[in-house]
Amino acid sequence: MTRRALRENVFTILFQYDFFSSKEMDRQIKLYLNGSDQEQFSDQEKQEIEVRAKSAILQIPEIDIRIGKEAEGWTITRMGKVELTIIRLALFEMLYDSEVPNPVAINEAIELAKKFGGDEAPSFVNGILAKLA
Repeated sequence: MTRRALRENVFTILFQYDFFSSKEMDRQIKLYLNGSDQEQFSDQEKQEIEVRAKSAILQIPEIDIRIGKEAEGWTITRMGKVELTIIRLALFEMLYDSEVPNPVAINEAIELAKKFGGDEAPSFVNGILAKLA
């Protein structure tokens, strides 16, 4: 699995964070990884996705504080869920994944925003992450 594919799968799991309680997220991760659409994942890939998703979820409270401080005129609750999830994932990579350089995390976040967000999502994500970098 490519790093981009891994990132997209982690993004999909993190997107669910605002819709389920933290107690339910373990079950949601298992359902996602074992769903009929995910049969192509090897056991190692499933484990890698799960570890990264759970690691990111643990850091979301701290990440949200950082986002809230830098997002002038925006609150976490006012941001679109797609954009917020992308920013959370990118900031997680910037702060907690030494294998991903900040410019790569930002570029990949912009690519996710182009794929999953609206027309304004790439520039919004880029603007917030530029302040956080």
